[in-house]
Parts: sequence; structure tokens; C-alpha cells
Amino acid sequence: MFRLWVKEWKDNRLLRDTVVDDASSDTRTHKVLRGLETACMELDLAVPAWLDLQVTDFRRHARCRFTQDCFIEQIDFDYLEIHVIEEDMF
Repeated sequence: MFRLWVKEWKDNRLLRDTVVDDASSDTRTHKVLRGLETACMELDLAVPAWLDLQVTDFRRHARCRFTQDCFIEQIDFDYLEIHVIEEDMF
């Protein structure tokens, strides 16, 4: 089971969060991208763009933050954080 925790933060406070489960046999990359898209639809947000900083942070720590730079439209929170909380190891 693959689980992605998506959290919306403002002023160091958690505003909203959701957990997306994925039991498919897809690659980790597909699971992360699909999980982020699903969570953004659930939270009624635009899907953020992956910049080099987010890719590097995610590869190192299995978590990253999407700030205003990653969104086309204006956001009313400080950042969106994603974090892999459970992952199948093959």
C-alpha cells in the first residue's frame, strides 16, 4: 500500500489535510503524481508544478513543499506539503 499525506499550511498551522491511498502496481512516480492530483481535486486546488527544488527534496526525503512559485493562480495559504507515509518495498 502506498499512502501520500497532503497538507495545507498557513502561519505554521495546519489548515486542511488528506491522505491518498494507492494499492496499484504502478511505479512510485506514477503513484505520487496521481496521488497529488487526487488530493488537489479533493482540496479544490490547482495541481502545482514540480520545480527542481521540489524534485530534489522529494528524492532525498520523500516529502516536499509547494510554495506560491509552483502555482499559476494565487493561493491563500503559505505552502502545500506532500509526504509519503507508507510505501511498499519490493
